Amino acid sequence: MNGLKMLPEYPSNGLILIVGPTAVGKTRFAIALAQEINGEIISADSRSFYRGMDIGTAKPTPEEQALVPHHLVNIAEPDETISLNLYLKLVHSTIKGVHSRGKIPILVGGTGQYMRSILDGWQIPEGEPDKTMRLVLESLAKAEGENRFHEQLAVLDKVAARTIDPKNQRRVVRAMEVIFTTGRKFSEQKTRTGCPYSNLVIGLTLPRAVLYARVDARVEQMVKAGLESETRSLVEKGYTWDLPSMSAIGYKEMGMMIRGEITEKEAIALMKKRTRIFIRRQAAWFKPDDTGIHWFDADREILQSVENLLSNDATWSMRP
Repeated sequence: MNGLKMLPEYPSNGLILIVGPTAVGKTRFAIALAQEINGEIISADSRSFYRGMDIGTAKPTPEEQALVPHHLVNIAEPDETISLNLYLKLVHSTIKGVHSRGKIPILVGGTGQYMRSILDGWQIPEGEPDKTMRLVLESLAKAEGENRFHEQLAVLDKVAARTIDPKNQRRVVRAMEVIFTTGRKFSEQKTRTGCPYSNLVIGLTLPRAVLYARVDARVEQMVKAGLESETRSLVEKGYTWDLPSMSAIGYKEMGMMIRGEITEKEAIALMKKRTRIFIRRQAAWFKPDDTGIHWFDADREILQSVENLLSNDATWSMRP
């Protein structure tokens, strides 16, 4: 991959976003692009936050991170919580820092909520944290089950319930917590002010069958690379199975295997299945007919095409 020259008239508040499903090749392309245009990479992958969780998250390797500056990777311990509010503060501060160095920020990741929150300019309700209430709500969610608990959110806030997956108990609990602490619906407190940056969104895609084959190969490689050992190491450090980070794809299945609940073969099959389901959920955030996204086949040489986009004023949204 080569041939892309430094863009002489890059907007001073510009931001490139690279979106696409798990295993499509976002990391590889982002590094190649950053090297060509003097960019710095900012992670929009919630699983890349955690130190010590490298294999199961397919985090950029130390060698890859050494090629270009990476930000918001390895910023928290597995038992810490990075809320969407905190992430937005961190990412805006990081983007500002990249701009101050005269470089181009490239936001990369598969967490659609993070990408959409930047593109739409979400303003998330603060809500004073209430640890006691959160513990009560978490206990209630566990006792009643995810579907029943989600139904209770729907009674209080139908709009919020429609946008939050019942399986995402952290978000359901957070919505309920905000409602009870502020006395207002969660959905009424989240506003959209529009993206504060001139932005260009690049979407990478592959035929579903090809993507699923890549997922299967990646899962097999993770296991061979030592995912079980990495998971055991986390537990030995005191991180418990009930932590949200430990319920991520890969670690949850390895935990079930380590505890003797399933075999390695079953764990691998379950990892593949859950990753495919996750990919289908990712697709809901960024659809092929979204006219604001420039889609490319990830298996093709696309840097030259991206060069044309970067050089065209009309492709930049909100260019000053």
